[in-house]
Amino acid sequence: MAVPKKRTSISKKNIRKSLWKRKGYEAAKKAFSLAKSLSIGNSQSFVNMKKKKN
Repeated sequence: MAVPKKRTSISKKNIRKSLWKRKGYEAAKKAFSLAKSLSIGNSQSFVNMKKKKN
């Protein structure tokens, strides 16, 4: 027979939630930084092929 598990404390829940949110924030920050450097044209971590004009 199934037995209900113990309830997770609010502080543990908040810690896990903040870690999860921080991961998203860091990923968004990195993506924005890469997009910014690509738009300026001085990206070192991404190869941007430019078309040559004849």
